[in-house]
Amino acid sequence: MKNLASICLETSLLRLRKIWQPLQTCRSSTVISSLIFALFFAGGCQARRETLQPSLEFTKIPPAAEGGRERVDTIGGRVRGARPGQKIVVYAKSGQWWVQPFPDHPLISIQSDFTWSTETHLGYEYAALLVDPGYRPPPTMDAAPKQGGAIVAVAIVKGSGPVTMAPTKALRFSGFDWKVRTIASDRGGMSNPYDPDNAWTDASGALHLRIAKKSDRWTCAELKLTRSLGYGTYRFVVRESSSLEPAAVLSMFTWDDTGPEQNHREFGVEITRWGDPNNKNAQFTVQPYYVPANVSRFVVPSGRITYSVRWQPGTLSFRALQGVKANSRVIAEHSFTAGIPTPGNETIYMNVYIFSNSLVPLKEQTEVVIEKFEYLP
Repeated sequence: MKNLASICLETSLLRLRKIWQPLQTCRSSTVISSLIFALFFAGGCQARRETLQPSLEFTKIPPAAEGGRERVDTIGGRVRGARPGQKIVVYAKSGQWWVQPFPDHPLISIQSDFTWSTETHLGYEYAALLVDPGYRPPPTMDAAPKQGGAIVAVAIVKGSGPVTMAPTKALRFSGFDWKVRTIASDRGGMSNPYDPDNAWTDASGALHLRIAKKSDRWTCAELKLTRSLGYGTYRFVVRESSSLEPAAVLSMFTWDDTGPEQNHREFGVEITRWGDPNNKNAQFTVQPYYVPANVSRFVVPSGRITYSVRWQPGTLSFRALQGVKANSRVIAEHSFTAGIPTPGNETIYMNVYIFSNSLVPLKEQTEVVIEKFEYLP
């Protein structure tokens, strides 16, 4: 099918041919006027062609796969109607939409032949954005990017081939089946490698999670439950964790890759000073964390602590006890009643990782022990 530019050009050429023959033998004002009109018409078509809406297309689509820093591929395409100074921004979706290839290098130049390409970490879907000069893409997005403002055009495509999930290590803990993470994660604000050797159970059945050096780089630990449990009470018994370094984070939380509209159904307990030695060392939270009413900070003392959360329609009730008995001393408790998610595809996660903006870098290997996980409907 011919586009508008081709039709305009062919029409103009026909008009020029019709007046060219008499022009060879006649130089009357009528003929010259006809020539001027034809040239004006051709220019008008060119103007209309230049005002066509900008668009993007993909010429190289990476595989569909769970994201991670370990695997990269090339993505590329072509842009039409771009103006000088505009750039391309690429996002890959794996849970959230992540800017590619890295947050500090998000702007991709358009070549003289109007093509573009870049390395990208893998995802289930990919988005290409044509953006105006000065646009600063956010590192992550919960929802797919949309045209508007400095985003001039958007194209989204599914990854090629069947979806490939990252390998995991199976682990049995507290009567439940878990999957241990083997690829990197950006949780905590930077890309932390995760080593499956950093998660194991001992002879008593307790779960060990650690941050350890491997090839001169810190590696972290994470595992997730293999199924969703929904409303009910979640309980974690944790050995000594008050002495964690300021840069270390122990987190026990829910997460749903498919639920961005409910902040991924995330809520949980986090043991950390968020990099500042003067901060309290624990918090109950429901997302989004930047709403002040969604975070309740407290101080965890030394010794064994039992953390529990009762999830009901419209309510999340948290409690921390010093010990394992029902009548143990209450360290902290708090109930949230706003922004409470409903059940979906969320699962329980437990991990230890490094907070990127810590005022004090991590110095020593870190290990925490979770004695028990319980769920009561």
